[in-house]
Amino acid sequence: MRVLLSTYGSRGDVEPLAGLAVALQALGVQVRVCAPPDREFVELLERAGVPMAPAFSSVREWVGEMLKRKAEATPQGAAELISTTAGMIVARQFEAINAAADGCDAVVATGLFPSTAAARLVAERRGLDYAYAAYCPYFVPSSHHRPHEYPNHPLPADIADNAVLWDRDIEIMNALFGAGVNAQCAAIGLGPVKNVRDYVFTERPWLASDPTLSPWRPTPLRDVVQTGAWVLPDVRPLAPELLAFLQAGEPPVYVGFGSMPMHGLKGAALAAIEAIRAQGRRAIVARGWAQLGLLDDRDDCFAVGDVNQQALFGRVAAVVHHGGAGTTTTAARAGAPQVVVPQIVDQPYWAGRVGELGIGCAHDGPVPSFESLSAALAIALSAQTRARASAVAGLIRADGAAVAAKSLVDVLNQAKRSVTA
Repeated sequence: MRVLLSTYGSRGDVEPLAGLAVALQALGVQVRVCAPPDREFVELLERAGVPMAPAFSSVREWVGEMLKRKAEATPQGAAELISTTAGMIVARQFEAINAAADGCDAVVATGLFPSTAAARLVAERRGLDYAYAAYCPYFVPSSHHRPHEYPNHPLPADIADNAVLWDRDIEIMNALFGAGVNAQCAAIGLGPVKNVRDYVFTERPWLASDPTLSPWRPTPLRDVVQTGAWVLPDVRPLAPELLAFLQAGEPPVYVGFGSMPMHGLKGAALAAIEAIRAQGRRAIVARGWAQLGLLDDRDDCFAVGDVNQQALFGRVAAVVHHGGAGTTTTAARAGAPQVVVPQIVDQPYWAGRVGELGIGCAHDGPVPSFESLSAALAIALSAQTRARASAVAGLIRADGAAVAAKSLVDVLNQAKRSVTA
């Protein structure tokens, strides 16, 4: 039995697939992961013992180019940029995924929509089983929340019915992605797709997020299989210098914005250091894609690169971050109070969940100041929040990847029995 796992995105897209791959391998399944060939992802998959099939481009290079083009575009041009770029990704990613799918029985896709569309086309063209997985309920049609708002396609403020908005979302996604998807359909001999969103998402998508952190509420708009978060176990030791810093005083506050490349986050990190010091705490700053740095050379701050967050977060006083699904889940599992400074897409959702659960504070907006971070840290560092974060940690499941792996194997075995019957 062979399975191809496909994604195009940041570490938050790749690492969960590595976790699923490890769980599938434990069941005897042969797995390969089609992912961006950035060095960090190559090393991550090597560490997990999972073969990589390279996607069409480095995601860091692609994001850098897109940010540059978006900054130069008019509002109308930004919307057109999505459509033209989507067509390019569908075509080039189809080639990469199709080559990686040789000998496979199924494809599981996550990540950027044009990439998942390419994976869906590969599965149909080859007659393979296919599953789409989201890491957050925000992306899946539901009567309980509004759809994502795309550039130049604002959601009408006077429409309160989410079902109506999700119907409208079909039209928007067709306008943005339909041409690229259907051009590829024509190129490979498939008929046109009338509803690209539901073609890719399917009527029964997987939700690879923790039921406590992001519970799926039943809705007539979609039948969802919630597996739990896909976690890749990390057994790497912390560096001796970091261990020495941790042991030299009270637990510090971690600050990191992951794969967010925004230059403005450097100022946010410096404001965070000042706010942390004002609370009488030390700081650990993760450089991340924004290449964050320290405020000065005082010995109460320590900078890290790639680090085992699973080992580190249980030893910090709080975690200040951007609200990625992976970081939110890792901090919650560790019982670390959180301050979430959301930037884009699903990050406001995770910030809201952290606040609702009482395990931290959702920062109001993407641009923090010394004052706003000081207020948020006061909440996160309180005894009440610490106790609540510790209690919720005991509710976070660690078996999501195993659940998804078993489900997929069961589906494939059932399909084989049907063929041979």
